[in-house]
Amino acid sequence: MAHRGLPNCLFCAKQFRPDARNAKHQTYCSEPACRKASKAASQRAWLGKPENQDYFRGAQNVARVQSWRAARPEYWRRPGVSTRREPLALQDLCPAQAIELKVDSSILGQTALQDALQDLLADQPAVLIGFIAQFTGSALQDDIARTSRRLVQLGQDILAGRIGDADQARDLPRASP
Repeated sequence: MAHRGLPNCLFCAKQFRPDARNAKHQTYCSEPACRKASKAASQRAWLGKPENQDYFRGAQNVARVQSWRAARPEYWRRPGVSTRREPLALQDLCPAQAIELKVDSSILGQTALQDALQDLLADQPAVLIGFIAQFTGSALQDDIARTSRRLVQLGQDILAGRIGDADQARDLPRASP
């Protein structure tokens, strides 16, 4: 039996070494663009068959999918997550950093008190983020950002004298003269 040369990819036309397990059938190389073209070609071929034309349409297929889902209720759940809603932290835990004191703690005079108040003012963003995380029950940045935007909008509405579509001044009872 004569050994054939390396095949050419149907997409990029470069020669490639096929995977040994699928060498008889592999017609595309492993480059990302070629793999994408291979998938598109196989999907077109599958959808081109008459028996697959309405595979995703019609009441019969809706019933097929519903019965499949009913038979596998745990399929959509992530493994290891219980049925009750638990927030998942998607960030790595940061190691605690040592706190450096700017003023000698043995001196509790007026200057130490002023420095402590200034330090507290500098920590306000962290306090606000911590409060929002505690309030929402989620430490995810997306959830905190979404809640922050809602709270800013609510605060602006309150300061502007409106809540939603109603004008606060118009809805208040009028004082009699």
